[in-house]
Amino acid sequence: MSKKSNNETNIEEEIKSTSNQADQETTQDEVVEELSVEDQLKADLQQEKDKFLRLFAEFENYKKRTSRERIELFQTASKDVMVSMLPILDDFERALLHIEDDKEAEEMRKGVLLIYNKLLQTLQQKGLSQLEVRAGDVFNADHHEAITQIPAPTEDLKGKIVDVIEKGYKLGETVIRFPKVIIGQ
Repeated sequence: MSKKSNNETNIEEEIKSTSNQADQETTQDEVVEELSVEDQLKADLQQEKDKFLRLFAEFENYKKRTSRERIELFQTASKDVMVSMLPILDDFERALLHIEDDKEAEEMRKGVLLIYNKLLQTLQQKGLSQLEVRAGDVFNADHHEAITQIPAPTEDLKGKIVDVIEKGYKLGETVIRFPKVIIGQ
């Protein structure tokens, strides 16, 4: 019996020691598992924060882009109207030049001048402005449209504007019609 009890005690001790080891391993696994779960949650939180920040930045860019497109839409909508009104302005200016020669049509000249000034003022309030170009200015292909070249009347007019055929206009900061000029050769 003593052999049996010795063997049984040894077996019981082994079982206890293995169970203690198993318990210790389990608690170590739980600690490792806890740390890894905590790290995993931190990583998930960081990932979600990053997604949120990217989404927020994307939304801000969207708002800026749509407001910019809206402003451009309003400008281009009025651009079509302004471009169609420019020939009318040109006709008024030609009429005023010819009416000034006729002294009998003084009252008619005043009426045409009044309408012209009113139209010009209204268009200027909407953002239209005239590009200032005079004979003798240096020709710049970025700002002028050359209709033709003629021999320069004087040496100092070579490569410069000799005559302005049609005025140029801009709407806000955008040129909607370049001035048409004749340049000296």
